[in-house]
Amino acid sequence: MKGMAAKRKQWAAEPLTVRIEDLTHEGRGVARRDGKAVFVEGALPGEEVRCVYTIRRSRRDEARVLEVLERSPERVEPRCAHFAICGGCALQHLEPAAQVALKQRWLLDNLIHIGKVQPEQVLEPLLGPIWGYRRRARLGVKWVAKKDRVLVGFRERHSAFVADLRRCEVLDERVGGLLEELARLIEGLSIRDRIPQIEVAGGDTVMSLNFRVLVPPSETDRERLREFGERHGLTLYLQPGGPESIQPLDRPSSPAPLPQGTREDLSYRLESGLELTFEPDHFVQINAAINRQLVERVSELLAIGPQDRVLDLFCGLGNFTLALAGRAREAVGIEGDGRLVEQARRNAARNGIDNAVFQVADLAGELTGQPWLDGGYDQVLLDPPRSGALELMPRVAALGARKIVYVSCHPATLARDVGVLVHQFGYRLASAGVLDMFPHTAHVESLAVLVPL
Repeated sequence: MKGMAAKRKQWAAEPLTVRIEDLTHEGRGVARRDGKAVFVEGALPGEEVRCVYTIRRSRRDEARVLEVLERSPERVEPRCAHFAICGGCALQHLEPAAQVALKQRWLLDNLIHIGKVQPEQVLEPLLGPIWGYRRRARLGVKWVAKKDRVLVGFRERHSAFVADLRRCEVLDERVGGLLEELARLIEGLSIRDRIPQIEVAGGDTVMSLNFRVLVPPSETDRERLREFGERHGLTLYLQPGGPESIQPLDRPSSPAPLPQGTREDLSYRLESGLELTFEPDHFVQINAAINRQLVERVSELLAIGPQDRVLDLFCGLGNFTLALAGRAREAVGIEGDGRLVEQARRNAARNGIDNAVFQVADLAGELTGQPWLDGGYDQVLLDPPRSGALELMPRVAALGARKIVYVSCHPATLARDVGVLVHQFGYRLASAGVLDMFPHTAHVESLAVLVPL
């Protein structure tokens, strides 16, 4: 055992020089040494680096950069002072255009190697703001008694610890520039060690912070929170339990939630002028500017006519459905979360849309007998979670739509599902492309268009 420990100490201390050949889908450089892959944190393709092992395994090793000996021309200085430790971003050291090109290559590689299919056309990427774009986030909160400090931020890279952040360059500036002041606020609360996280949700005009609280705040705590919110123009919420327990900081005496319209709601507008409202815990796309472009592109790709009937699976609060309804005879939205369906119906009423129908259905469960599966759809849109929609592929193919658009936040499950439609159900992959929904991260948002043979 002592010999193994000495050997481990030796390899951990000895630097090595490697040439980086590629990037992993987590943004780490890939080198080869002694027949094994070495994943090198902080390295870019084409670079020669001095690095040191951090983990050694039988099939691959991990290392971190000590010095870049030969720089990639695409390397840039990270804007964020916390980039080296924070797990919120992985690619700030790579030039933004190169990030998009890399993500497009990842998408095409997944389509080829997993789906065994290539698009007939590669779509131009959708581009938007690369800083201050993030309107949704879950921030960790940790009271560190030894330091007599509260930390607020994302998790450290490859760690469960909360990173010690002063500000965040990708978060909406209404919150990204307040992290240090937010930490000081929590330090002054009586429940500073009983707040594990804060959910950030931003609309076009309203930014909210939802504090997860394990014990009720005191009246003094409430006053401090209230003053902070008023000073920075933030709407504050408290969440003592599950999502159903979320209440505004200044909640009414009745336990019932505040009715719609009694406060300034979180909302965002689409290019069409539609305004959608949402609650702090509802899913909305992280990047508002890219979402507006995405809704327009999807509408164009589906080529909906005034007599068409379109189906939107995983419709959420109506982000796509309501825009599609403006072009179609009818748009049908299906979603597993009943609260989102209710919000979608409210959004339809708010915008005077009467040809959008929303229904609740577990799209990963048994769907036999669901009336909306009877067919009669000209186009189908899917926007599933990261796990994809493999179980739905036979159902979708049976609908006989003349066009399917699949929006995905995970290129591997997109490629898998598209491959099923192509190889088992007679569709062809007309086009595919990426959108820069998550700049500086390794997350890839993409879409694919399928038509029958």
